[in-house]
Amino acid sequence: MLSFLPKTPTDVMYELSAKFKERRKSLGLTQTELASRSGVSLGSLKRFEGSGQIALESLLKLALVLECLEDFSDVCCEDEERFGSIEEILMVEDEKEKND
Repeated sequence: MLSFLPKTPTDVMYELSAKFKERRKSLGLTQTELASRSGVSLGSLKRFEGSGQIALESLLKLALVLECLEDFSDVCCEDEERFGSIEEILMVEDEKEKND
């Protein structure tokens, strides 16, 4: 079923934890190995994979070991253009066509 409701912080936490767990497994790392390599306690890693709760610094340490730290560079970047309505999008497209 499709949902038109925006994601909640809890939704994002669970999605991130699932992605990190999948990435860990795809790299053939156990929780113990990842905890050791990242400097994040095994308890924190288990809590993260179970509930999505983790400190930001620990999350970034895990991302470094899992080779996805660069993905965080795009967080909160300004969009090139933001539109308030479909009419605004169409106006911009019309202007682009006129200039081509």
